[in-house]
Amino acid sequence: MFRSRSLLLALLLLPLVPAPSALAHGSHGGGGEESLEAGEFDFTPLITVEGHGGFDTNLEGSPKHYAVDALFGGVFEWGLGNGGSLSIEAAVGPTLVWGEAEHFYGKVHAHDDHEEHDDHDHEEHADHDDDHDDHDHEGHAHEGHDDGHGSTEFQRTDVRGYLQVRYAPNDRLSFAVNWNPYFVTQDQGHDVQGLKNEIGAKVLWALGDGDVNFGLGDGLEDLVNGVFLSVEHRQGWESDGVWIGNYTDPRVGVGFTIGSDQINVSIEAGPRFYTPGSYSGLDQRTDFAGEIELLVPVGDANLFAHWQPTYSGTDAPGWGEGWQHHIGTGMSFTF
Repeated sequence: MFRSRSLLLALLLLPLVPAPSALAHGSHGGGGEESLEAGEFDFTPLITVEGHGGFDTNLEGSPKHYAVDALFGGVFEWGLGNGGSLSIEAAVGPTLVWGEAEHFYGKVHAHDDHEEHDDHDHEEHADHDDDHDDHDHEGHAHEGHDDGHGSTEFQRTDVRGYLQVRYAPNDRLSFAVNWNPYFVTQDQGHDVQGLKNEIGAKVLWALGDGDVNFGLGDGLEDLVNGVFLSVEHRQGWESDGVWIGNYTDPRVGVGFTIGSDQINVSIEAGPRFYTPGSYSGLDQRTDFAGEIELLVPVGDANLFAHWQPTYSGTDAPGWGEGWQHHIGTGMSFTF
């Protein structure tokens, strides 16, 4: 898929969840993209603003959360010859939170406090029968605001970051490791003040040259040139130190360009092999995950949008069969 080098670098730092991946899709591009010569060095500053939301429709109450991020960072890149490169990308910035803070996939809320609340209600009913109605109203109002599931009101400003090291021996193969820290600035509902951590590693292999543009006369038979394979492994910890779990995503995808406006499209999907942390009491399972990404260059900026649907066929305590969705859109500026 044809993309300028600045566009590729911009994609490195798109704050997508679970991690930026669009650059890797485009890095198999060839197709006229300008790569660094061996020994050549480049630095590109980046500013990315994104609004995104999570919709956990498979959980009780269908909780939702929203955020607006502003990330400030840059990309250091060294040319290795043969179309290869070594890059280090980093960004940090504030995130405005509505509802609950963004969390690692598969997080399950413990039910202990709900059970305690029910026992407390029974005791109160026995000892203070006359005050039951008032107490019940106050309790429900408190729950709706505090546990973060029933409320999508503005909560606070947190801080998130992103660090990735990526090695590409040529323009079709890449290896990357990354760290996504997220600092919760105060206790609120299920959110505990402290640092959430997420680490990951990814291998991507482009089967074709990536140069697929329907606006230049390519047809459906040319899509094979945009096919890529990837395997990604991720692990996540909550801000109280609890290990949420890990998953491995093997995926098949395709990337292509539409029209003279260079609308870049990437579609990928595959199974998600998920291992939940021991805190959840749940067993390993296989879910389904995918992503659709769109990117449109506008001058020195890039408009982007993405949708990450995930389906789980497992119905268990604190978890449910059904879909989760993460949707986001924003703009990235290069200088």
